[in-house]
Amino acid sequence: MTMILTDIDARGVATVTLNRPEIHNAFNDEVISGLTTIFRDLGANPTVRIVVLRGAGKSFSAGGDLNWMRRMAGYSREQNLTDAIGLATMLRTLNELPKPTLAVIHGHCFAGAVGLVAACDIAIAADPVQFALTEVRLGLIPATIGPYVVAAMGARACRRYFLTAERFGVADAHRLGLVHEVVGLDDLDAAAERHIENLLLAGPTALGAAKDLIRAVDGPVTDAMVADTAARIADARSGEEGREGLSAFFDKRKPGWVK
Repeated sequence: MTMILTDIDARGVATVTLNRPEIHNAFNDEVISGLTTIFRDLGANPTVRIVVLRGAGKSFSAGGDLNWMRRMAGYSREQNLTDAIGLATMLRTLNELPKPTLAVIHGHCFAGAVGLVAACDIAIAADPVQFALTEVRLGLIPATIGPYVVAAMGARACRRYFLTAERFGVADAHRLGLVHEVVGLDDLDAAAERHIENLLLAGPTALGAAKDLIRAVDGPVTDAMVADTAARIADARSGEEGREGLSAFFDKRKPGWVK
């Protein structure tokens, strides 16, 4: 069985599906390496407009594969470091993907899988999905996913959930900022499609530039930041996509990227 499924539709919407339903889409080093390659390829593919992340079967993902974790327990520190860098690289690749990313969470999401969700731009979840950051109960810590989960939920919430490893539901995940929208399971696909349709109305280059802008301005406002933001909008206005978007607006027509 193929552990990761990838499909790109005619609109340029790429769906990446974790496909290990028999073990709740737990991931190991092979899955992590595969996801890294897929995310890099989709990011570089000019026909791809949006990347959607899903899970097959009952769960979104249970986090780390137990057999993989058992192997890691026998690794040296150097081997563990190499393995951990692989996971950290995959998460960073997803986080910095130059295309909008949408996590569609239909089933439970635990441990490292919470990091996948936090690294996506938009996350929607079905009630009654549950989340948990369970690493400390194994004597471990949510280290490589930490930057993304803390950015999504805030340090204060993480001081609770990193330490207690307790489960929390979609209402809390929404309140804390881990997910943006909660819907019934039967409404999840329609909600995902609504987000996709909104994203397809935007300029593809502008979407990537907007993501890069968020990273650039996430800090104190300085003279350098002010100059950088001015340069970014000047580049956007004078670029081909910006000119097309403005012309379409004033001509009361759809821009060229809207089918």
